[in-house]
Amino acid sequence: MEAKAIRKGGAFLVEETPAQEVFTPEDFREEHKMLIKTTEDFVKNDVAPHQEELENKKFDTTRRLMRQAGSLGLLGADIPEEYGGGGLGAIASLLVGEHFVGGGSLSVVVNCHTGIGSMPLVFFGNKAQKAKYLPGLASGEKIGAYALTEPGAGTDAQSMQATAMLTPDGKYYKLNGTKQFITNGGFADIITTYAKVGGKITAFVLERGFPGLSTGPEEKKMGLDGSSTVSVNLEDARVPVENVLFEIGKGHTVAFNVLDMGRFKLGAACVGVAKLALEQAVKYSKERIQFGKPICSFGLMKQKLAEMAIRTYIGESMVYRTAGLIEATLETVDRTADDSGRQSGKAIAEYAIECSINKVFCSEMLDYVADEAVQIHGGYGYIKEYLVERIYRDNRIFRIFEGTNEINRVVIVQFIMRKALKNDIPLLAAIEKLKGELPGMKPVPAHVHGGPLAYEHALIERAKKVLLLVAGAAVGKYGEAVSEEQEILGRISDIAAEAFAMESGLLRAVKAIEASGEEASRLKMDMVRVYVNEAMCRVYEHAAGALAAVYSGKELTEQVAALYNMTHVSPVNTIALRRGIADRVIAAEKYIC
Repeated sequence: MEAKAIRKGGAFLVEETPAQEVFTPEDFREEHKMLIKTTEDFVKNDVAPHQEELENKKFDTTRRLMRQAGSLGLLGADIPEEYGGGGLGAIASLLVGEHFVGGGSLSVVVNCHTGIGSMPLVFFGNKAQKAKYLPGLASGEKIGAYALTEPGAGTDAQSMQATAMLTPDGKYYKLNGTKQFITNGGFADIITTYAKVGGKITAFVLERGFPGLSTGPEEKKMGLDGSSTVSVNLEDARVPVENVLFEIGKGHTVAFNVLDMGRFKLGAACVGVAKLALEQAVKYSKERIQFGKPICSFGLMKQKLAEMAIRTYIGESMVYRTAGLIEATLETVDRTADDSGRQSGKAIAEYAIECSINKVFCSEMLDYVADEAVQIHGGYGYIKEYLVERIYRDNRIFRIFEGTNEINRVVIVQFIMRKALKNDIPLLAAIEKLKGELPGMKPVPAHVHGGPLAYEHALIERAKKVLLLVAGAAVGKYGEAVSEEQEILGRISDIAAEAFAMESGLLRAVKAIEASGEEASRLKMDMVRVYVNEAMCRVYEHAAGALAAVYSGKELTEQVAALYNMTHVSPVNTIALRRGIADRVIAAEKYIC
């Protein structure tokens, strides 16, 4: 990264970001490239030969491979060196998550272990807890899990029923309750869980051998057959007081910070699976002959392959842009301080908006890519011997993991509003300023001076103003009660996501142009042109639906007319652009950008 600027989370909505500030995959350093190779070689040479065993829940094989991964440094990227980890940083951690996806269900075991299974201790463990547990987690000798969800409490953690009572001798807490759908739960050695102490949510570190802790049978799932998903049962489970994580009553702080990290990592995993699905689809489309030629030569197949590549490019750009922001902030943390982990958690929480946007966008991007991969395979895509069949089933859970996409959409807007009210980002001032600009606002002219992608840049700035328009209208009508208008919040969230997506792809392309020139960056430029051209139409639809819920009659007509001027797009020949993109992907037989 050539320039490291510390920007507020969500500031992209009201600020322009110079392309040179943005971290992109083209900025990977030598150690990043070595980590990618190590991960991919391990998956290919050590994991792939045992795929059938793994998918059939041979957990002895799972544990052996986890120890091997640990010995290669693949499980400790986020764990400080003093506790047996690599201390490699946020970007390195994402790279392991992205490039482990060829391991199928084992990649979910790894991502759970290195993310929500280890990060509570990294962020909130005291020195004794870290010294006791982190070396084993980094080496793979111990497997981590995270138990928050209950049968009656999923997204609404405040409604959890699990309780913790201090024993009369003051040495233990007795935990009672049931945790549901716990990934890695069937074989995890160390489990972070939550229970209420005097009505206040508190985090605890459990060991499998604690009295009163047991697990239920393996759930029969739609996908991820090789992963463990069980209930964790706590019946007077005896937990030493020294295993309280952070502070009594501060469990929500632990949970929210860890979920941010989980969403951050999940976005990268989705990008990795999307690349895998695209590779399978393009190779099959070159082999499948119909009407005397490979199906990849047909226009509608090219359209699919190109769109799969475009959405993957946008998701990848968003994920690593966010990684750059987080890593730059983490470098300001005092690693010698007793609370360095908590400082790190706070640094990641700064970008909760971006983490949730990435989780929603990338999981839905993957849903599209996996579905189209099956479609390109035709009937064979429905047959289990083809990898795309498993990818299609396995990926469905990603829209539910780490908070459903519905709740994440609400969370995105809540965080935006919270930052606006604290003036962390000058959103309210920007809304007021827009009111004066709106009457004279005309459509962006088709030819904008300012170099390549100047027109697309101008459209993205308009998309941000659309968010201001809709958010101002919604708050103006509903006030604090807007939090109950989830349909409107969902549309505002989708506009914010499109703005971040468009801008991330564009800034990456602009940075590439500045470094290598237009011709070498043509594929990125074409992807951005197609995406922005069509995303602006979605922005219009999201905004029009929200405005119709706020206004009516003449007022609505006036607002929609203003919206049209803000979002009007001069169409580009996306058919030709997609054909060119598809041709490049077909020639490479994999995702390229």
